[in-house]
Amino acid sequence: MSETIPVISAVYETILYAEDVSKAASFYERTLGLPLLREVPDRSAVFRMSPECHVLLFNPSWSERGDRGIASHGARGSGHIALRIREQDLAAWRDRLAKAGIRIELERRWPAGGHSLYIRDPAGNSVELAAGEVWLD
Repeated sequence: MSETIPVISAVYETILYAEDVSKAASFYERTLGLPLLREVPDRSAVFRMSPECHVLLFNPSWSERGDRGIASHGARGSGHIALRIREQDLAAWRDRLAKAGIRIELERRWPAGGHSLYIRDPAGNSVELAAGEVWLD
């Protein structure tokens, strides 16, 4: 008899780490236009993508502590996040990034027809703006 596995329906939150949370939060709010839900300077920032999806920034020096009432976690070095954009907005994103002085590190057309723009946030995390399908061959 096989065990029935309960369904996982979505990613509720994903976390990137930045020593300077305020600087990184400003980038996500002002440059990328993510709606800031809450910021605690030098500790964390929360962005609501939808009621079921959040992007969080944590200072790893704070989140690694075990005395916060939740499980400690943290990472050092650059992480990665891919944010969905519309194909018809690629030119507008290129323009917006150029005006903000953000260099596109890599632009990639995927075999499945999708298109990605890769940039870096102030903490060095890789931010992918992904349009269309990137995972199908």
